Amino acid sequence: MITNSSLDDFYQRNGAPLPDGIHKEIGHFNVFETEKLFDKKTGDRIMPYSRRAYYKISWLRGKSKAEYADKVIDISESALLFATPKIPYHWLPADADQTGMFCIFTADFLTPHKAGVTLDDLPIFQPGQLPVFQLGSTEAQEVEYIFRKMLKELGADYKYKYDLLRNMVLELIHYGQKLQPLSALSAGQNAAERISSLFIELLERQFPLEPSQQRLGLRTAKDYADRLAVHVNHLNKVLKEVTGNTTTQLISKRVIQEAKILLKQTHWNIAEISYTLGFDDLAHFSNFFKKQTSFTPVAFRA
Repeated sequence: MITNSSLDDFYQRNGAPLPDGIHKEIGHFNVFETEKLFDKKTGDRIMPYSRRAYYKISWLRGKSKAEYADKVIDISESALLFATPKIPYHWLPADADQTGMFCIFTADFLTPHKAGVTLDDLPIFQPGQLPVFQLGSTEAQEVEYIFRKMLKELGADYKYKYDLLRNMVLELIHYGQKLQPLSALSAGQNAAERISSLFIELLERQFPLEPSQQRLGLRTAKDYADRLAVHVNHLNKVLKEVTGNTTTQLISKRVIQEAKILLKQTHWNIAEISYTLGFDDLAHFSNFFKKQTSFTPVAFRA
């Protein structure tokens, strides 16, 4: 069964059924027709950006925009978009006339021993890339054919259908990597607000954390700048202008907020909390906490 909260949220929000037998497989995969989930009355985006722990490949047909930290990509007719949990973005439909298809899958669906590939090593999923590709009529037909095959295969009884589906996902990935990305447009006066907004989303997506199972992955200003594909100095300048705080100050405040929650609301020992929050040394965590709060972790918990 699916235990990942972001996948749970997706199915609950869209009322989409979980395919029979998929819980028996390693990882998760599903494919959808956009028009069956898109709310044409309100024009709501299919998936508001939230905590995502899955990858998504979308064949988009209709006018829309893909917003990244300091870039906006206009989609006029048909495009192929690749989304990774590590790079935040917004998809903004221009109207209710949105069709196409998309698939979602977790990293372990394409495990090395199954598919011979590690997703984060692929160029299309690297930070700094613009994984949105314009499709001509012939290309759109080829991409649609792959998605239709996925949808048909997903409903079949073939014992090895998930092996076939893995190959189809890889076919889409390699198809996209051979295409040229759409040109990113200048974001104009809204660029700073968008960078700030996506930074906050990326920061929030690092939490909550689980002891011994998860460790804070992004700890420095450069970590966040790399994920947002902007220079660290530019990110710091923008955040200072928009929020009044530097990148490091915002990260520190959020880490302290999480530390307080863990100290007051869990029974984890302080060493566990320190490690989970990305500190290699307990003394470093204690000094950091006291500098930010005027209390030691022990005194705060008491």
